[in-house]
Amino acid sequence: MSRTEPLFYASTRARSPAVEISQAIAAGLAPDGGLYVPEVLPRIDPAAFDPQGSIAATATTLLAPFFAGDPLADELAAICAEAFVFDAPLRPLPQHPNSLMLELFHGPTSAFKDFGARFLAACLQRLPRADNRPLTILVATSGDTGAAVGAAFHRRPGVRVVILYPDGKVSPRQAHQLGSFGDNVTALRVDGRFDDCQRMVKAALNDAALQAQVPMSSANSISLGRLLPQMSYYAHNALRWWRAHGEPLNFIVPTGNLGNALACLWVREMGLPVGEVRLACNANATLADYFGGAEYTPRDAVATLANAMDVGAPSNFERLRWTFPNPSALRQLLHAECVDDATIRQTIATHARQHGEVFCPHTATAMHLLDQLRAAGDAASWAVVATAHAAKFESVVEPLLGHPLDVPPALATMLQRPATALPLAATDAALHDWLLARGA
Repeated sequence: MSRTEPLFYASTRARSPAVEISQAIAAGLAPDGGLYVPEVLPRIDPAAFDPQGSIAATATTLLAPFFAGDPLADELAAICAEAFVFDAPLRPLPQHPNSLMLELFHGPTSAFKDFGARFLAACLQRLPRADNRPLTILVATSGDTGAAVGAAFHRRPGVRVVILYPDGKVSPRQAHQLGSFGDNVTALRVDGRFDDCQRMVKAALNDAALQAQVPMSSANSISLGRLLPQMSYYAHNALRWWRAHGEPLNFIVPTGNLGNALACLWVREMGLPVGEVRLACNANATLADYFGGAEYTPRDAVATLANAMDVGAPSNFERLRWTFPNPSALRQLLHAECVDDATIRQTIATHARQHGEVFCPHTATAMHLLDQLRAAGDAASWAVVATAHAAKFESVVEPLLGHPLDVPPALATMLQRPATALPLAATDAALHDWLLARGA
Protein backbone atom coordinates (compact mmCIF):
# COMPACT_ATOMS: atom_id res chain seq x y z
CA MET A 1 0.00 0.00 0.00
CA SER A 2 1.37 3.41 -0.90
CA ARG A 3 1.96 6.08 1.69
CA THR A 4 -0.48 9.05 1.63
CA GLU A 5 0.43 10.98 4.82
CA PRO A 6 3.18 13.62 4.60
CA LEU A 7 6.71 12.25 4.53
CA PHE A 8 9.54 14.16 6.19
CA TYR A 9 13.26 14.07 5.51
CA ALA A 10 16.04 13.81 8.08
CA SER A 11 19.82 14.14 7.85
CA THR A 12 21.96 11.01 7.73
CA ARG A 13 23.92 12.61 10.58
CA ALA A 14 20.79 13.17 12.71
CA ARG A 15 21.79 16.64 13.90
CA SER A 16 19.37 18.72 11.81
CA PRO A 17 15.58 19.03 12.02
CA ALA A 18 13.42 17.04 9.60
CA VAL A 19 12.01 19.01 6.67
CA GLU A 20 9.55 18.63 3.79
CA ILE A 21 10.90 17.36 0.50
CA SER A 22 10.72 20.75 -1.20
CA GLN A 23 12.95 22.16 1.55
CA ALA A 24 15.36 19.23 1.22
CA ILE A 25 15.56 19.70 -2.56
CA ALA A 26 16.08 23.45 -2.25
CA ALA A 27 18.86 23.04 0.33
CA GLY A 28 20.72 20.14 -1.32
CA LEU A 29 22.71 19.34 1.82
CA ALA A 30 21.46 19.24 5.41
CA PRO A 31 22.79 21.96 7.77
CA ASP A 32 24.83 19.39 9.73
CA GLY A 33 26.62 18.30 6.56
CA GLY A 34 24.58 15.10 6.19
CA LEU A 35 22.46 13.92 3.29
CA TYR A 36 18.70 14.07 3.41
CA VAL A 37 16.83 10.75 3.57
CA PRO A 38 13.13 9.98 4.01
CA GLU A 39 12.34 9.13 7.62
CA VAL A 40 10.97 5.87 6.25
CA LEU A 41 11.05 4.40 2.75
CA PRO A 42 7.45 4.03 1.56
CA ARG A 43 6.17 0.73 0.22
CA ILE A 44 4.19 0.61 -3.00
CA ASP A 45 2.12 -2.12 -4.63
CA PRO A 46 3.25 -3.13 -8.14
CA ALA A 47 -0.42 -3.14 -9.09
CA ALA A 48 -0.50 0.64 -8.58
CA PHE A 49 1.38 1.18 -11.85
CA ASP A 50 -0.25 1.44 -15.27
CA PRO A 51 1.10 -1.50 -17.33
CA GLN A 52 0.81 0.64 -20.48
CA GLY A 53 2.14 3.81 -18.88
CA SER A 54 5.16 5.80 -20.03
CA ILE A 55 8.29 6.20 -17.93
CA ALA A 56 6.91 9.62 -16.90
CA ALA A 57 3.73 7.92 -15.67
CA THR A 58 5.78 5.33 -13.78
CA ALA A 59 7.82 8.12 -12.19
CA THR A 60 4.68 9.98 -11.11
CA THR A 61 3.23 6.92 -9.39
CA LEU A 62 6.57 5.89 -7.85
CA LEU A 63 7.43 9.31 -6.44
CA ALA A 64 3.96 10.35 -5.26
CA PRO A 65 4.48 8.98 -1.71
CA PHE A 66 7.72 10.97 -1.41
CA PHE A 67 5.92 14.22 -2.27
CA ALA A 68 2.72 13.59 -0.27
CA GLY A 69 1.62 16.72 1.61
CA ASP A 70 4.35 18.85 0.00
CA PRO A 71 3.78 22.04 -2.03
CA LEU A 72 5.25 20.25 -5.05
CA ALA A 73 2.78 17.34 -4.85
CA ASP A 74 0.24 18.89 -7.23
CA GLU A 75 3.02 19.64 -9.72
CA LEU A 76 4.58 16.18 -9.68
CA ALA A 77 2.93 14.86 -12.85
CA ALA A 78 3.96 17.99 -14.76
CA ILE A 79 7.51 17.76 -13.38
CA CYS A 80 7.82 14.13 -14.50
CA ALA A 81 6.36 14.93 -17.92
CA GLU A 82 8.93 17.70 -18.34
CA ALA A 83 11.86 15.60 -17.15
CA PHE A 84 11.19 12.22 -18.77
CA VAL A 85 10.88 13.11 -22.44
CA PHE A 86 13.30 10.39 -23.61
CA ASP A 87 13.20 6.65 -23.04
CA ALA A 88 15.36 4.24 -21.03
CA PRO A 89 15.01 1.10 -23.21
CA LEU A 90 15.83 -2.39 -22.00
CA ARG A 91 17.50 -4.09 -24.96
CA PRO A 92 18.45 -7.77 -25.36
CA LEU A 93 22.14 -8.50 -25.85
CA PRO A 94 23.09 -11.14 -28.41
CA GLN A 95 25.48 -13.28 -26.38
CA HIS A 96 22.93 -14.84 -24.03
CA PRO A 97 19.10 -15.07 -24.00
CA ASN A 98 18.88 -13.56 -20.52
CA SER A 99 21.46 -10.80 -21.02
CA LEU A 100 20.08 -7.29 -21.35
CA MET A 101 21.24 -3.70 -21.44
CA LEU A 102 19.41 -0.83 -19.79
CA GLU A 103 20.33 2.12 -22.02
CA LEU A 104 20.35 5.35 -20.04
CA PHE A 105 22.21 7.53 -22.57
CA HIS A 106 19.39 8.80 -24.80
CA GLY A 107 19.08 12.22 -23.14
CA PRO A 108 20.54 15.54 -24.34
CA THR A 109 24.06 14.93 -22.95
CA SER A 110 24.21 11.17 -23.66
CA ALA A 111 24.46 10.09 -20.02
CA PHE A 112 22.13 8.78 -17.32
CA LYS A 113 22.55 12.00 -15.33
CA ASP A 114 20.09 13.70 -17.72
CA PHE A 115 17.12 12.10 -15.96
CA GLY A 116 17.89 13.43 -12.50
CA ALA A 117 19.21 16.80 -13.64
CA ARG A 118 16.09 17.62 -15.63
CA PHE A 119 13.83 16.54 -12.77
CA LEU A 120 15.75 18.70 -10.29
CA ALA A 121 15.60 21.71 -12.61
CA ALA A 122 11.85 21.29 -13.02
CA CYS A 123 11.41 21.11 -9.24
CA LEU A 124 13.53 24.15 -8.44
CA GLN A 125 11.80 26.19 -11.13
CA ARG A 126 8.51 25.68 -9.28
CA LEU A 127 9.73 26.43 -5.77
CA PRO A 128 9.14 29.95 -4.42
CA ARG A 129 12.22 31.95 -3.39
CA ALA A 130 12.49 34.30 -0.44
CA ASP A 131 14.33 36.98 -2.44
CA ASN A 132 15.07 37.88 -6.03
CA ARG A 133 18.76 37.03 -5.94
CA PRO A 134 19.76 34.24 -8.32
CA LEU A 135 20.17 30.75 -6.91
CA THR A 136 23.63 29.32 -7.54
CA ILE A 137 23.62 25.61 -8.33
CA LEU A 138 26.95 24.06 -7.38
CA VAL A 139 27.91 20.78 -8.96
CA ALA A 140 31.05 18.66 -8.72
CA THR A 141 31.50 16.35 -11.67
CA SER A 142 33.79 13.50 -12.60
CA GLY A 143 32.65 13.84 -16.20
CA ASP A 144 28.94 13.45 -16.89
CA THR A 145 26.98 15.14 -14.09
CA GLY A 146 28.15 18.64 -14.93
CA ALA A 147 27.03 18.54 -18.55
CA ALA A 148 23.64 17.12 -17.61
CA VAL A 149 23.12 19.85 -15.01
CA GLY A 150 24.36 22.53 -17.39
CA ALA A 151 21.92 21.38 -20.08
CA ALA A 152 19.01 21.12 -17.63
CA PHE A 153 19.49 24.64 -16.19
CA HIS A 154 20.87 26.43 -19.27
CA ARG A 155 19.17 29.82 -19.68
CA ARG A 156 16.61 29.16 -16.95
CA PRO A 157 15.82 32.47 -15.27
CA GLY A 158 16.91 33.09 -11.70
CA VAL A 159 19.52 30.31 -11.67
CA ARG A 160 23.27 30.23 -12.14
CA VAL A 161 25.23 26.99 -12.45
CA VAL A 162 28.85 26.54 -11.37
CA ILE A 163 30.46 23.27 -12.48
CA LEU A 164 33.67 22.02 -10.85
CA TYR A 165 35.60 19.28 -12.63
CA PRO A 166 39.12 17.83 -12.18
CA ASP A 167 41.32 19.36 -14.86
CA GLY A 168 42.76 16.75 -17.20
CA LYS A 169 40.81 13.89 -15.64
CA VAL A 170 37.73 13.89 -17.87
CA SER A 171 37.59 12.90 -21.53
CA PRO A 172 38.19 15.63 -24.14
CA ARG A 173 34.56 15.52 -25.25
CA GLN A 174 33.32 15.62 -21.67
CA ALA A 175 35.50 18.68 -21.01
CA HIS A 176 34.16 20.36 -24.14
CA GLN A 177 30.58 19.70 -23.07
CA LEU A 178 31.21 21.17 -19.63
CA GLY A 179 32.46 24.45 -21.05
CA SER A 180 30.08 24.72 -23.99
CA PHE A 181 27.05 26.36 -22.41
CA GLY A 182 27.98 29.90 -21.46
CA ASP A 183 25.21 32.29 -20.41
CA ASN A 184 24.25 31.27 -16.84
CA VAL A 185 26.57 28.21 -16.73
CA THR A 186 30.26 28.50 -15.73
CA ALA A 187 32.77 25.64 -15.76
CA LEU A 188 35.73 25.64 -13.34
CA ARG A 189 38.62 23.28 -14.07
CA VAL A 190 40.02 22.38 -10.67
CA ASP A 191 43.67 21.50 -10.19
CA GLY A 192 42.90 18.28 -8.31
CA ARG A 193 40.72 15.18 -8.19
CA PHE A 194 36.96 14.72 -8.25
CA ASP A 195 37.01 14.13 -4.51
CA ASP A 196 38.51 17.63 -4.12
CA CYS A 197 35.68 19.07 -6.22
CA GLN A 198 33.10 17.21 -4.14
CA ARG A 199 34.67 18.35 -0.87
CA MET A 200 34.78 21.98 -2.04
CA VAL A 201 31.10 21.93 -3.03
CA LYS A 202 30.06 20.42 0.32
CA ALA A 203 32.12 22.99 2.22
CA ALA A 204 30.51 25.87 0.33
CA LEU A 205 26.99 24.52 0.80
CA ASN A 206 27.63 24.05 4.51
CA ASP A 207 29.02 27.60 4.99
CA ALA A 208 26.14 29.57 6.53
CA ALA A 209 27.87 32.93 6.13
CA LEU A 210 28.56 32.26 2.45
CA GLN A 211 24.99 31.03 1.91
CA ALA A 212 23.70 34.31 3.36
CA GLN A 213 25.56 36.22 0.65
CA VAL A 214 25.31 33.71 -2.20
CA PRO A 215 22.16 31.52 -2.01
CA MET A 216 23.20 28.04 -3.14
CA SER A 217 21.94 24.51 -3.72
CA SER A 218 23.46 21.32 -5.09
CA ALA A 219 22.82 19.27 -8.19
CA ASN A 220 25.02 16.31 -7.30
CA SER A 221 23.50 13.01 -6.26
CA ILE A 222 23.75 14.33 -2.70
CA SER A 223 20.53 16.14 -3.76
CA LEU A 224 17.31 14.18 -3.35
CA GLY A 225 16.06 15.98 -6.44
CA ARG A 226 18.67 14.07 -8.41
CA LEU A 227 18.50 10.74 -6.60
CA LEU A 228 14.77 10.09 -6.41
CA PRO A 229 13.99 10.38 -10.14
CA GLN A 230 16.77 7.91 -10.92
CA MET A 231 14.62 5.24 -9.29
CA SER A 232 12.10 5.64 -12.10
CA TYR A 233 13.95 3.87 -14.89
CA TYR A 234 14.69 0.91 -12.61
CA ALA A 235 11.07 0.64 -11.50
CA HIS A 236 9.75 1.05 -15.04
CA ASN A 237 11.89 -1.71 -16.55
CA ALA A 238 11.75 -4.07 -13.57
CA LEU A 239 7.96 -3.92 -13.66
CA ARG A 240 7.87 -4.55 -17.40
CA TRP A 241 10.19 -7.54 -17.04
CA TRP A 242 8.22 -8.93 -14.10
CA ARG A 243 4.90 -8.68 -15.96
CA ALA A 244 6.36 -10.40 -19.03
CA HIS A 245 8.45 -13.08 -17.28
CA GLY A 246 7.07 -13.44 -13.76
CA GLU A 247 10.44 -12.92 -12.08
CA PRO A 248 12.51 -10.04 -10.70
CA LEU A 249 15.21 -8.53 -12.89
CA ASN A 250 18.81 -8.42 -11.64
CA PHE A 251 21.01 -5.38 -12.30
CA ILE A 252 24.75 -4.73 -12.59
CA VAL A 253 25.40 -1.03 -11.95
CA PRO A 254 28.64 0.83 -12.73
CA THR A 255 29.33 2.66 -9.50
CA GLY A 256 31.25 5.77 -8.47
CA ASN A 257 29.42 8.04 -6.03
CA LEU A 258 26.79 5.32 -5.38
CA GLY A 259 23.74 7.41 -6.31
CA ASN A 260 22.62 5.32 -9.28
CA ALA A 261 23.10 2.04 -7.42
CA LEU A 262 21.31 3.36 -4.35
CA ALA A 263 18.35 4.38 -6.51
CA CYS A 264 18.09 0.77 -7.71
CA LEU A 265 18.30 -0.56 -4.15
CA TRP A 266 15.61 1.85 -2.92
CA VAL A 267 13.26 0.57 -5.63
CA ARG A 268 13.71 -2.93 -4.27
CA GLU A 269 13.22 -1.75 -0.68
CA MET A 270 9.92 -0.18 -1.76
CA GLY A 271 8.64 -3.64 -2.69
CA LEU A 272 9.10 -3.63 -6.47
CA PRO A 273 10.50 -6.62 -8.42
CA VAL A 274 14.23 -5.84 -8.45
CA GLY A 275 16.37 -8.90 -7.82
CA GLU A 276 20.08 -9.02 -7.04
CA VAL A 277 22.14 -5.84 -7.45
CA ARG A 278 25.87 -5.97 -8.13
CA LEU A 279 28.25 -3.01 -8.12
CA ALA A 280 30.88 -2.69 -10.84
CA CYS A 281 33.75 -0.43 -9.75
CA ASN A 282 36.88 0.67 -11.55
CA ALA A 283 40.30 0.55 -9.87
CA ASN A 284 39.03 2.78 -7.05
CA ALA A 285 38.57 0.05 -4.47
CA THR A 286 36.80 1.76 -1.55
CA LEU A 287 33.51 -0.08 -2.06
CA ALA A 288 34.96 -3.37 -3.26
CA ASP A 289 37.20 -3.53 -0.20
CA TYR A 290 34.31 -2.74 2.14
CA PHE A 291 32.03 -5.39 0.68
CA GLY A 292 34.95 -7.79 0.81
CA GLY A 293 34.99 -7.38 4.60
CA ALA A 294 37.37 -4.47 5.25
CA GLU A 295 36.48 -1.36 7.24
CA TYR A 296 35.06 1.50 5.20
CA THR A 297 38.13 3.59 4.38
CA PRO A 298 37.80 6.58 2.02
CA ARG A 299 40.95 7.29 0.09
CA ASP A 300 42.24 9.53 -2.68
CA ALA A 301 40.76 8.69 -6.06
CA VAL A 302 42.96 7.25 -8.78
CA ALA A 303 42.51 8.17 -12.44
CA THR A 304 41.09 5.43 -14.71
CA LEU A 305 39.57 5.01 -18.15
CA ALA A 306 36.12 4.98 -16.49
CA ASN A 307 36.71 8.50 -15.21
CA ALA A 308 33.13 9.29 -14.13
CA MET A 309 33.60 6.58 -11.48
CA ASP A 310 36.91 7.92 -10.16
CA VAL A 311 35.65 8.40 -6.61
CA GLY A 312 37.53 7.42 -3.48
CA ALA A 313 34.98 8.73 -0.96
CA PRO A 314 31.48 8.02 -2.33
CA SER A 315 29.01 10.47 -0.78
CA ASN A 316 25.99 8.21 -0.97
CA PHE A 317 27.62 5.63 1.27
CA GLU A 318 26.03 7.63 4.11
CA ARG A 319 22.61 6.96 2.61
CA LEU A 320 23.48 3.32 2.00
CA ARG A 321 24.36 2.85 5.68
CA TRP A 322 21.17 4.64 6.71
CA THR A 323 19.16 2.25 4.53
CA PHE A 324 20.97 -0.85 5.81
CA PRO A 325 22.38 0.01 9.26
CA ASN A 326 23.66 -3.50 10.04
CA PRO A 327 27.14 -3.81 8.44
CA SER A 328 27.04 -7.60 8.32
CA ALA A 329 23.65 -7.63 6.65
CA LEU A 330 24.76 -4.94 4.19
CA ARG A 331 27.82 -6.94 3.18
CA GLN A 332 25.67 -10.01 2.56
CA LEU A 333 23.24 -7.93 0.51
CA LEU A 334 25.67 -6.48 -2.03
CA HIS A 335 28.65 -7.60 -4.07
CA ALA A 336 31.17 -5.11 -5.47
CA GLU A 337 34.11 -5.84 -7.72
CA CYS A 338 36.92 -3.76 -9.20
CA VAL A 339 37.74 -3.82 -12.91
CA ASP A 340 41.12 -2.47 -14.00
CA ASP A 341 41.88 -0.47 -17.13
CA ALA A 342 43.38 -3.42 -19.01
CA THR A 343 40.20 -5.42 -18.46
CA ILE A 344 38.05 -2.46 -19.52
CA ARG A 345 39.96 -2.26 -22.81
CA GLN A 346 39.76 -6.01 -23.34
CA THR A 347 36.02 -6.07 -22.65
CA ILE A 348 35.32 -3.25 -25.10
CA ALA A 349 37.46 -4.79 -27.83
CA THR A 350 36.15 -8.35 -27.36
CA HIS A 351 32.47 -7.47 -27.42
CA ALA A 352 32.90 -5.18 -30.41
CA ARG A 353 34.71 -7.91 -32.34
CA GLN A 354 32.51 -10.85 -31.34
CA HIS A 355 29.09 -9.26 -31.01
CA GLY A 356 29.23 -5.83 -32.64
CA GLU A 357 28.39 -4.20 -29.30
CA VAL A 358 30.22 -1.01 -28.35
CA PHE A 359 30.33 0.10 -24.71
CA CYS A 360 31.66 3.14 -22.92
CA PRO A 361 34.40 2.38 -20.34
CA HIS A 362 31.93 2.60 -17.44
CA THR A 363 29.45 0.21 -19.02
CA ALA A 364 32.35 -2.12 -19.79
CA THR A 365 33.03 -2.58 -16.07
CA ALA A 366 29.49 -3.91 -15.63
CA MET A 367 29.75 -6.00 -18.79
CA HIS A 368 32.87 -7.68 -17.42
CA LEU A 369 30.99 -8.72 -14.28
CA LEU A 370 28.27 -10.23 -16.46
CA ASP A 371 30.89 -12.08 -18.51
CA GLN A 372 32.24 -13.56 -15.28
CA LEU A 373 28.78 -14.64 -14.16
CA ARG A 374 28.11 -16.36 -17.48
CA ALA A 375 31.50 -18.08 -17.41
CA ALA A 376 30.62 -19.44 -13.97
CA GLY A 377 27.36 -20.89 -15.31
CA ASP A 378 24.92 -18.23 -14.06
CA ALA A 379 21.88 -18.31 -16.37
CA ALA A 380 19.73 -15.75 -14.52
CA SER A 381 18.30 -12.64 -16.13
CA TRP A 382 20.78 -9.76 -15.75
CA ALA A 383 20.59 -6.19 -17.03
CA VAL A 384 23.84 -4.30 -17.49
CA VAL A 385 23.27 -0.61 -16.83
CA ALA A 386 24.72 1.47 -19.69
CA THR A 387 25.41 4.85 -18.13
CA ALA A 388 26.85 6.82 -21.06
CA HIS A 389 27.23 6.71 -24.84
CA ALA A 390 30.56 5.36 -26.03
CA ALA A 391 31.10 8.39 -28.31
CA LYS A 392 31.79 10.55 -25.24
CA PHE A 393 34.99 8.54 -24.76
CA GLU A 394 36.35 8.43 -28.27
CA SER A 395 39.98 8.63 -27.13
CA VAL A 396 39.51 5.32 -25.29
CA VAL A 397 37.06 3.47 -27.50
CA GLU A 398 37.99 4.38 -31.08
CA PRO A 399 41.58 3.00 -30.93
CA LEU A 400 40.14 -0.31 -29.74
CA LEU A 401 37.64 -0.40 -32.61
CA GLY A 402 39.93 0.91 -35.34
CA HIS A 403 37.31 3.29 -36.68
CA PRO A 404 35.43 6.46 -35.61
CA LEU A 405 32.17 6.25 -33.67
CA ASP A 406 28.97 7.89 -34.78
CA VAL A 407 28.19 10.84 -32.50
CA PRO A 408 24.62 11.33 -31.25
CA PRO A 409 23.08 14.53 -32.73
CA ALA A 410 22.70 16.35 -29.42
CA LEU A 411 26.32 15.64 -28.47
CA ALA A 412 27.50 16.71 -31.92
CA THR A 413 25.71 20.05 -31.49
CA MET A 414 27.46 20.67 -28.17
CA LEU A 415 30.85 19.79 -29.64
CA GLN A 416 30.35 22.40 -32.37
CA ARG A 417 29.99 25.22 -29.81
CA PRO A 418 33.02 27.05 -28.40
CA ALA A 419 34.00 25.94 -24.90
CA THR A 420 35.59 27.81 -22.00
CA ALA A 421 36.59 26.72 -18.49
CA LEU A 422 38.25 28.84 -15.80
CA PRO A 423 41.13 27.51 -13.65
CA LEU A 424 40.67 27.09 -9.89
CA ALA A 425 42.90 25.77 -7.10
CA ALA A 426 41.70 22.63 -5.30
CA THR A 427 40.95 24.37 -1.99
CA ASP A 428 37.76 25.24 -0.15
CA ALA A 429 39.01 28.81 0.20
CA ALA A 430 39.50 29.18 -3.55
CA LEU A 431 35.88 28.31 -4.27
CA HIS A 432 34.65 30.44 -1.35
CA ASP A 433 36.49 33.48 -2.69
CA TRP A 434 35.43 32.84 -6.28
CA LEU A 435 31.77 32.62 -5.29
CA LEU A 436 31.96 35.76 -3.15
CA ALA A 437 33.61 37.71 -5.93
CA ARG A 438 30.96 36.77 -8.47
CA GLY A 439 27.89 35.97 -6.42
CA ALA A 440 27.22 38.98 -4.23
